[in-house]
Amino acid sequence: MITVNLNRTEFEYDIHSLLKAFFPKEDVEIYYTKEAHAEEKNVACTNHSAENETESASHFSITYEDKQISITCTLENKKPAECTFAVDFADRAETKNALKENLYHLLEEVTGQSLPWGTLTGIRPTKIPMQLLDEGKTKEEVASYMKKTYLASDEKVDLSIAIAERERALLSQLDYKNGYSLYIGIPFCPSTCLYCSFTSYSIDQYENIVQDYLDALFKELDFVKQAYAYKELQTMYIGGGTPTSLNEQDLEYLLCEINKRFPLSKIKEITVEAGRPDSLNLEKLKILKKYGVTRISINPQSMNDKTLKIIGRNHFAQDIKEKFNLARQAGIDNINMDMICGLPEEGMEELSYTLDEIKKLDPESLTVHALAVKRSSRLNRMKDTYHFGATEEMVSYAARCARDMQMEPYYLYRQKNIPGNLENVGFSKKGKECLYNILIMEELHDIIAVGAGTSSKIVHQEDHQVDRIENLKDIKQYITRIDEIIHRKELKMI
Repeated sequence: MITVNLNRTEFEYDIHSLLKAFFPKEDVEIYYTKEAHAEEKNVACTNHSAENETESASHFSITYEDKQISITCTLENKKPAECTFAVDFADRAETKNALKENLYHLLEEVTGQSLPWGTLTGIRPTKIPMQLLDEGKTKEEVASYMKKTYLASDEKVDLSIAIAERERALLSQLDYKNGYSLYIGIPFCPSTCLYCSFTSYSIDQYENIVQDYLDALFKELDFVKQAYAYKELQTMYIGGGTPTSLNEQDLEYLLCEINKRFPLSKIKEITVEAGRPDSLNLEKLKILKKYGVTRISINPQSMNDKTLKIIGRNHFAQDIKEKFNLARQAGIDNINMDMICGLPEEGMEELSYTLDEIKKLDPESLTVHALAVKRSSRLNRMKDTYHFGATEEMVSYAARCARDMQMEPYYLYRQKNIPGNLENVGFSKKGKECLYNILIMEELHDIIAVGAGTSSKIVHQEDHQVDRIENLKDIKQYITRIDEIIHRKELKMI
């Protein structure tokens, strides 16, 4: 455990995130002294009163004074370190950057390691080059700013700029400000993977309430149709869970009812998560094709049977190949495949085999994930059981393989608790990019989400602020309280 003592409730989330980037397997707890205001504590951080501080061998003390900040660091089996630097608290952004920079250098000193993204710990690092390019800055100016301000590596700076440029080119063809996107959550899955933290329920155990769930979902969709009648629905993403875990009748019922409310032929892009091969057959794939689904995901994560067993996927690598070929047989010409670097007990040999097998299938896009250890996942509870974690070598190798498949990166995002402070990157062949992925990552227009455990984003174009509306996670609560959920949306959306 790592403890942090603060005398003011400022920048605690940034401190917490940077420490977790350096120490992903450690719990980080923040303690506040008496002078800190309890009501201002960041709820996203584990925090306590300093009076109840748990003694820890690894400890940080950060003291805010009138015109300076002092940091002291004591790590187990490491020489203590400290630094003090001047700040102007009137300039909050510069103060935050100075704090993160000095804390970063202190951590570099005591750990002997650096991070590829430097002090950047947020989910959407490409937002920075996007904004700077929109302001008229050159690529060289953007690169210089990112290296100086955030200490990011040349490789990550170049990657973020390349993606920002591609996103801007794609978005220039879309009047996204006058449109919106729709996410439809189907929270059922054949089983829950070891690393998964999404809202999902066993389709076998909850089969008896599928109809009730869909009826509640359609009621929420009716509201969205009415509330957004004045805007164009541009992209749709049906995710979960695994939507194709529904049986053939329910899957067709779902798509038919969606089509009644939002004619699918008029939507530029429709993606369906068909990630689990054990949820697929030819009939389901033909149903997707029939209703005009433009893109699906068939996600191996790994092509190693041993790994698939460890992570709780009830299928073999051969099943992935068979279902991929069935999708081609059904006429689907835009297939994404997800893979994860750093899965339990996998090294470069296993990763290389996975990529070789994916290359043989020749999908239109490949999303390369660096394993994130989510707090609510089974993997987090078993983190001492397995050896896992992506490396820069793994992620770079996967990127080279994607380019060998004539794919280029088109969107990027990061997750909390990725060992190595790495990233997830979507690669695609030209013309096969997923616009929804770009729109949700860059937060450029409203993403309205329906279903249990989903989160809507209302984007205010005038100041780029984003309001979020969370739906209840519990599927039974979602069904019984659907009118309340709709009313809450109504208050924020209309």
